[in-house]
Amino acid sequence: MGARLKVSSCLAIKGSLIDETYAVFRGWDYAVSKTENLKRARQENTIGAKSANWAQNVSWAVSRRFDPAGRDRPLVELAKSGCDREVWKPLLLYHLTRDELLVRDFLVSWLYPQFSAGAYRLRAEDVLPYLHSLSKRKGIEWSVNWSEATTERVASGLLRLAVDFGLLTGTQSREFASYHLPEQSFMYLLHAMTDREANARRIIDAEDWRMYLMDAADVERELLRLHQFRKLHYEVAGSLAQIKLPAASAAEYVREIG
Repeated sequence: MGARLKVSSCLAIKGSLIDETYAVFRGWDYAVSKTENLKRARQENTIGAKSANWAQNVSWAVSRRFDPAGRDRPLVELAKSGCDREVWKPLLLYHLTRDELLVRDFLVSWLYPQFSAGAYRLRAEDVLPYLHSLSKRKGIEWSVNWSEATTERVASGLLRLAVDFGLLTGTQSREFASYHLPEQSFMYLLHAMTDREANARRIIDAEDWRMYLMDAADVERELLRLHQFRKLHYEVAGSLAQIKLPAASAAEYVREIG
């Protein structure tokens, strides 16, 4: 068994910072370091921060969450090209949750089952049993010893993140939104998943889709639709499936649509 995974409250409490991250990436300069880019963003206040403390918080969060010159470069490229925010947001969620175990697990293991079960209203107190159960799961450990107050903040923060990414609506009481993953976002995610996994059936069945309230049947319907419009090539025969995408990688796809 590998190293135990650590659960951090950071993303849930700091928030999604969607607009702030987009603004930072929009002005990114590859000729200088990440530190220099973030320093300039603070000095020029490209994020529209109302205080130096908030600008510092955003800078710290972006630095911790992303590798703009490496694996997160596609997000930067899309922001720099003025990508539609509604297309960009789901991609931000995908990149964020590769290291932020808590948010990914919350969306996949708690929110999606609530959606599938037809849950109507969700409140922070509904999330608490899920958070308390994490410490009992094998392979997961708390990165800090959370107080009950922190646990409640995390519960509220997780629901707020789901609202920020368009999965839920409401303030105190949340309800599921009528969410649809934009076509270009879906195509990017297919390319990104193919970069990691060559097996088409495993891609279709991937838990990642649950973050967007989709199951394998939803993914297959979208694949068939895109195949019909010749946006990609999809063949299926029993349990075997084959997906041929227009670009060789997620990075190449970004260059094509940027």
